[in-house]
Amino acid sequence: MIYWQIFLAFFIPGILGYGGGPALIPLVENEVVGRYGWLTVSEFSEVLAISNALPGPIATKMAGYIGFQQGGVLGAVVGVFAVVAPSLVLMLTLLNILMKHKESPKVKRLTVFVRPVVGVLLGILTYDFIATSHAGIGLWQTILIGTVSFFLLEKFRVHPAYVIAGSLVYGAIFLS
Repeated sequence: MIYWQIFLAFFIPGILGYGGGPALIPLVENEVVGRYGWLTVSEFSEVLAISNALPGPIATKMAGYIGFQQGGVLGAVVGVFAVVAPSLVLMLTLLNILMKHKESPKVKRLTVFVRPVVGVLLGILTYDFIATSHAGIGLWQTILIGTVSFFLLEKFRVHPAYVIAGSLVYGAIFLS
């Protein structure tokens, strides 16, 4: 029964909380403090503070922690799944609709307009990363890491996870 309660405590806010993590916070508080009484307001504010301090989505961290606290590892899995389930179901539904109509002229026209926008957004993101890296570690380190990463990815077909891990190791050894 506790797993069903954990699921409902995070699934309902996931459905109703349009706007991401900050919009879910009062809804989750209502469920875990008001409805189920798993936490006090003070405890909830501590969980919220920890969730804000860690990287990643707030709601999933809260769901994982509170789910673990109430139902162990399975409770954490249920809580995290319940938070992401509404978005997952919606995305799968929209993908299914898109795939059914992929030959439609309207859908083809939509992708013609969306692709350049995504390209520009990725370009802006890349520029921001390079500017931040240049300011943080210097021009030559940025060029070195970027060039080596490019060749590892494009010429030698190394998996991106290994390139990222290698860059982290390089940074930990030479840039700390």
